[in-house]
Amino acid sequence: MPGRRALGRRFGWLWAAFAISSYGTGLGFGAFPLIAVLVLHSGPAQVATLAAAGRAVGAVLAVPLGPWVEFRRKRPVMIAMDLTRFGAMASVPAAYALGLLGFSQLLVVSVVVAAAGIAFNAASGAYLKSLVPPEDLLVANGRFESTTWTAIVIGPPLGGAAIGVFGPVTTVLADAVSYLLSALGIRAIGGTEPRPGRTGAPRLRPRDLLEGWRHILAHPTLRPLFFNAIVVNGLIMASEPLLAVLLLGRLGFAPWQYGLVFATSSGVGGLVGSRLARPLVARFGQHTVLRAAGALRACWPIGLAFVRPGVPGMILIIAVQLGLVTFCGLFNPVLATCRLEQTAPDRVARTLSAWSVSSSLAIAAMTALWGLLAVVTGPRIAIAAAGVFLLFTPLLLPRDRSAPLSAEEQAAEAV
Repeated sequence: MPGRRALGRRFGWLWAAFAISSYGTGLGFGAFPLIAVLVLHSGPAQVATLAAAGRAVGAVLAVPLGPWVEFRRKRPVMIAMDLTRFGAMASVPAAYALGLLGFSQLLVVSVVVAAAGIAFNAASGAYLKSLVPPEDLLVANGRFESTTWTAIVIGPPLGGAAIGVFGPVTTVLADAVSYLLSALGIRAIGGTEPRPGRTGAPRLRPRDLLEGWRHILAHPTLRPLFFNAIVVNGLIMASEPLLAVLLLGRLGFAPWQYGLVFATSSGVGGLVGSRLARPLVARFGQHTVLRAAGALRACWPIGLAFVRPGVPGMILIIAVQLGLVTFCGLFNPVLATCRLEQTAPDRVARTLSAWSVSSSLAIAAMTALWGLLAVVTGPRIAIAAAGVFLLFTPLLLPRDRSAPLSAEEQAAEAV
């Protein structure tokens, strides 16, 4: 059965750690915009600033972290980044309990969590490539993607209920604890990890900082995928805080409704899409699946501009998110596998870091721009504009097969 291949005990611990932090993130889905709106009474511009500034500054701070991660053992880096995120997130409920929580603290925590997240993802991607055989990378990435979306099915409804019963920062505390448990899970993986080259180098060279971007921009397949991914993710994420303002503020959705409509659709769609990734790649090839799923995921978000109050609005959001996330859930693990296959082991961390930094900066810039647009036109029109631009993003997908084929794609071609 697809997805049932045994990948070993060490991968099991890595997957368990990933699952714990994913469920924590699911519980905390939209927590900062929700706190900003309901606790700090922030408007669209402030909510957009919170999302944009945290990502932008965090991404800038993460630029030297890519090469720093490259030349160090990956598990200690992952543990350190999990503990950093635990400390930052735990400070929010502590400040709230003392009556000291303010908008500036949310900004600082967003920056720290964003920078630590980029470093963690760079380290975990490089570690996964060394842990799993090449032919099993898509299986592993598919399991991570399935876990992410399963957490979204369960997390937001529980998080919304917890907020209603225990208060607005409850899910932030749960998210913080999940990072601590993730660090313990990664620590339990055990085994030895080879010491990367140049460990202990006195300083990073300018070339090290740019190597990830140099590899991406010179690669005939990664380059178009890179530009497509950062634009699509930027437009989708730019709409998220505006949608929170629209639903929680102007349309009067309760927090549990906000969580439920996204959980039921996003979780199911992502789980289905990620489960289809391996059989579809085996049948049609990596290139075809990337192009088809990449195009189909861009067709849905424009529907969010037409959401209305009550049950009809909830049904529309569920339908739009189901279509969007199904194809995102298919596209993401195939993209993640393609990046690892087309990148040499000694530059994986820098490539993934460069990709994440660029994505975060693009999301920050678009979020800030769309926040200003929402101030001028209103959140609904700004959401519609993002949906229109998304319709053109399939033009950025790779059009040829000039890059070397993956092992699974070669097998599909042979058939």
